[in-house]
Amino acid sequence: MRCEHFYNRLVRILDARARAEELKDLNLFITMTDEDGDGEVVAVKDLVDVRGTPTTGGGRLLPTEPKSEDAPLIRNLRSRGCVMIGKTNLHEWAFGSTNINRHYGTVHNPRDRSRVAGGSSGGSAAAVAAGACDWAIGSDTGGSIRIPAALCGIVGFKPTFGTIDTRGVVPLSYSLDTIGSLAPDVATATRAVAMMAAIDGWESMEPIAAGRLRLAVPAGWVHGLDAQVAKAWDAVSEGLPEVELPSLDAMQKACLDIMLSEAAAFHRHWMETRPDAYAPDVLARLRTGLSITGSDYVQALADQERMRQEVARAMRGLDAILLPSTASVAPLIAAEVDTSPLVCFTRPFNLTGQPVFSLPAPVDGLPAGIQVIGHVGRDIELAAVAAGLERAWSTG
Repeated sequence: MRCEHFYNRLVRILDARARAEELKDLNLFITMTDEDGDGEVVAVKDLVDVRGTPTTGGGRLLPTEPKSEDAPLIRNLRSRGCVMIGKTNLHEWAFGSTNINRHYGTVHNPRDRSRVAGGSSGGSAAAVAAGACDWAIGSDTGGSIRIPAALCGIVGFKPTFGTIDTRGVVPLSYSLDTIGSLAPDVATATRAVAMMAAIDGWESMEPIAAGRLRLAVPAGWVHGLDAQVAKAWDAVSEGLPEVELPSLDAMQKACLDIMLSEAAAFHRHWMETRPDAYAPDVLARLRTGLSITGSDYVQALADQERMRQEVARAMRGLDAILLPSTASVAPLIAAEVDTSPLVCFTRPFNLTGQPVFSLPAPVDGLPAGIQVIGHVGRDIELAAVAAGLERAWSTG
């Protein structure tokens, strides 16, 4: 029986590799490994150190030598038998929402190859959607797990800030960076985070019946949805009460002031010495961070703490808040893409550090995602909520 199990797992690894090769034109991976084993097949966003492979960050500035050591989160996965199939493509330096990458190619959306996969964890999301792995690792600083999950029609899980060790991960913003998972379903996404964080006991998570859930939506936040996302939002939000949260614009500004300032600090030397190595959109975004003053940054940190407390008070008595993951479906691949509909609803919950799932909405046609936002540190409770909604939406 044990030999049969190993054989079946090995066949799945070979099938995943064959699938990745078959879909090479989607630009899912930057580097493939030759690992084998009998555990879950995991695709790794190419910000995370995996021994035997270089870490590119989606750019051309890091050393090209293979890493000699795994990041701690990868060591945790290996201790549970997981196999790293390869390093996935991403928006350069995890600083964009389309995954149009001039160095490694644009990641195409498996649901419609003429459209973007979303970013910055687009290669990870597309690899899951295309069946090239069991699940994938992503990072989320302003929506980089939830956006591609929504556009590719899969589950994305950004756990509470700090749940997973970020050592051995190329940073974007130390105060906001969060490692999480992209997966076909809530149970797999939850198990993936537990393995990366070396947490036991999450396997016994049981869905909460949707009819028992105490849900709400943010008052005055939801606007500018395209027809497909509006249809999805109407289907899941009808009859839910509204809750007063801090201003969406104010939360976005505080998040951006922190993110841009910290990203510019990390990249400052390269921006000065090797500006041509950056894609124009990424370089422009990084240079914006140089204009944020020290007092702006300190104020943003103060606003962050205040807003965390305000959101926690507003959510008392609730299991979760629902919100669209993006305001539009995946845009067509083009020289210029309007990304504002992709990032408008995700950044506030990087600011607060809350756990969030993005679930596929119950609609036909191009995928749309719904965020399920929980309480800080209560990730397994949120997983039970998300699993209950997943079940209800898949059968309703």
